[in-house]
Amino acid sequence: MKVYLSTFKDSKNSLQKCREFFVFRTVIFLPHFSNYHNFFPYLQIVSYIRSVKKQNIVFILSLFISSLSFAGGFQVNLQGQKQTGMGHTGTGLCLDNASLLFNPGAVSFLDSLRGISIGGSFIFPRTTYLNSELGYIAHPEKHTGTPITIYAVYKFHKKDKWNVGLAIYNPFGSKVQWQDDWLGQFLIREIDLKTFFIQPTASVKLTDKIGIGAGFIYATGDFSLRKGIPIQDSTGKYGEGNLQGKASGYGFNAGVYFKLSNKFTLGIDYRSQVNVKVNGGSADFEVPASVSNFFPSTSFSTQLHLPSTISLGIGYAATTKLKLAVDVNYVGWKSYDSLVIDFADNTDKLEDIHSARMYENVFIFRVGAQYQVTGKWVLRLGAYYDQTPVKDGYLTPETPDANKLGITVGASYRLTKRFHLDASMLYIEGMKRTDTNLETQFGGTYKTKAVVPGISIEYVF
Repeated sequence: MKVYLSTFKDSKNSLQKCREFFVFRTVIFLPHFSNYHNFFPYLQIVSYIRSVKKQNIVFILSLFISSLSFAGGFQVNLQGQKQTGMGHTGTGLCLDNASLLFNPGAVSFLDSLRGISIGGSFIFPRTTYLNSELGYIAHPEKHTGTPITIYAVYKFHKKDKWNVGLAIYNPFGSKVQWQDDWLGQFLIREIDLKTFFIQPTASVKLTDKIGIGAGFIYATGDFSLRKGIPIQDSTGKYGEGNLQGKASGYGFNAGVYFKLSNKFTLGIDYRSQVNVKVNGGSADFEVPASVSNFFPSTSFSTQLHLPSTISLGIGYAATTKLKLAVDVNYVGWKSYDSLVIDFADNTDKLEDIHSARMYENVFIFRVGAQYQVTGKWVLRLGAYYDQTPVKDGYLTPETPDANKLGITVGASYRLTKRFHLDASMLYIEGMKRTDTNLETQFGGTYKTKAVVPGISIEYVF
């Protein structure tokens, strides 16, 4: 990670001034909010540094757990290489086994009796944080995200009107690691989130024109998170907090597929909200022994609402070689209006947390095209516009989400009659966004972009 300080000449003193500036703003402004003013009626910057006993652990933990939000930046839309190459359209198409996710109703229209596909994508993100008031710029450490997909479909007999399948995919996940001494270290140093959705599915072709399907979703995942704590030991090192936990929940995915004519197809899909519960998560703190009683290690439980998604898709076969697609996704982020944390061990300094999120429902608009070049080669192109669910005043550095534009390309090559190779490339450009969080008063300008290549192999039989 590179940090540039253009305002101050002495870099060491400059970074210290940056820290003090953030601590000052955090301490001075937080008392004006109803959740905190009872705890900090007379707190000032000097007493914050010199008199730890006047701090309230609720303040530290409320900052700490803010990173558990599943914002739009955590939603991973990379569930099929063919579909990704077409702007991640697929609700109104029947392309391959990835219809298990995009529209289970289309699975019964697949040409092959049986098939399995395994794929993965490689996310190379780049985020820039700027505090223009301080002339401070920072970047998270470089890393590569690797969401995977596994799809399998089975039809017992060729004349059967129904088939079954299994889908395993990563719809939510993220990893962000800032330098330990960066300006926002008291909000986030590192977060690592992984989720897996396991979806057994059944699909039935009701007529030659209509197919329906549904799948049960079991969601499982884990996360780890580190934050700095603004208390220094005798060497000047700040403390650190760590959260770890495992989560699970349930939901479903159901869709209807219509073959309106030889040229037009229509799909409707609903992926339910998944309420993910965390029980027995651990909260541990590294602080000087003299104040350890203010930071007891304990466990916690919470429930997070992963949003529902309603999708409408239209497919159009313009010619025998050219297919066009349009999808609209409506994502129900409004269900994530607050984050409630229940600690197993409460003290007069450690209370349960209720933190507002107030996310908004949003749309994602997608278009894509596929062209059959030869009997072996297929090319794809697509684009999408993804609205952020994060309102002004709620932006955080662990997920600096903004409206995003995605441009995609893709290709398929038929290796043999049974083996097919698919690849895609996605470029994401996040809009520059400046905001100050109402709860923490940490503000700045964020700019994020990413390059995401992906590949999968399919075997049909």
